[in-house]
Amino acid sequence: MLYSILKMANGDNILFILALVIGYFLSLMISLSSHELAHGYVAFKLGDDTAKVRGRLSLNPFAHFDMYGLICFLFVGFGWAKPVPINPMKFRNYKKGIRLVSLAGIFVNFIFAIIFSGLFYFFGNKLLLSNNLFLIFLGFFFDSMFIINISLAIFNLLPIYPLDGFNFVNSFFKPDNKYSQFMYKYGNILLICFLFLSVFNLFDWFVSLFEKILFSFWGLF
Repeated sequence: MLYSILKMANGDNILFILALVIGYFLSLMISLSSHELAHGYVAFKLGDDTAKVRGRLSLNPFAHFDMYGLICFLFVGFGWAKPVPINPMKFRNYKKGIRLVSLAGIFVNFIFAIIFSGLFYFFGNKLLLSNNLFLIFLGFFFDSMFIINISLAIFNLLPIYPLDGFNFVNSFFKPDNKYSQFMYKYGNILLICFLFLSVFNLFDWFVSLFEKILFSFWGLF
């Protein structure tokens, strides 16, 4: 992502580059914080106050950032935050609670992606081509909010431990099943392999596909 920002800046003045960097980091803070807050809030509504007690029912990005996840966002284009602590034993309905909490963050990211893809579709190019620095910042912010949120949503849908997709799928199986045993043992290795494949634009292909779908939708209006 840093490469994309520098490429877009194309040697322009420092204020232009700073506007793009601030737009990206603001998008990152909002997207990651909202994702984790959604997990904690849904868990709280279902009877688990662990996230609230730990101070994670917050939009404060410093409560959620994970250093390695942030580095991946900067250099690969997607990443993660610190998982919100959840105690499923406090849920009024154990399996339903796990499923709803797992989907909460992904749902928020999809909603953001839909909204900001629309804002960028209708206003983005005009803003980015403006001579006004604030309008350029705004256009880049719209684009970043779409890209980051759709990336978070797609990434977390993967049924690989410890992602949300794994927790959702695993809730349909019996405890200590072969799938969960395999994922607990090899999930992190699979994620590393996924990161490696993403270098060859596999992940970008999925993001581009969703971009085309959403832009086609907004094109109906």
